[in-house]
Amino acid sequence: ADGYYTYDMGECVYSTSDYSDMVYLRLFSFNKVVDVQFNSSVGKFVGYTEQGVKIAENFNKDQAIIQQVKAEVDTFCRHNAQLWDPAVRDKS
Repeated sequence: ADGYYTYDMGECVYSTSDYSDMVYLRLFSFNKVVDVQFNSSVGKFVGYTEQGVKIAENFNKDQAIIQQVKAEVDTFCRHNAQLWDPAVRDKS
């Protein structure tokens, strides 16, 4: 099958029940290679390929994008963890 494969993934990583160590990761891939990643601990986009470096530079210049992805720790990660985590964590 000819064509291109693009992938965008958001991931929340944490290990404490109070979510104080919550980290939000956002990855952008092209043909199964990660080009750009946002890590809320770092607070900016990082490029891993030549194209990814250019994309990261453009994203990092746009404060609206940076503020939006920084907010995802609370609006996406903590919000969903508070909804779903008790159903899993409280089971033994």
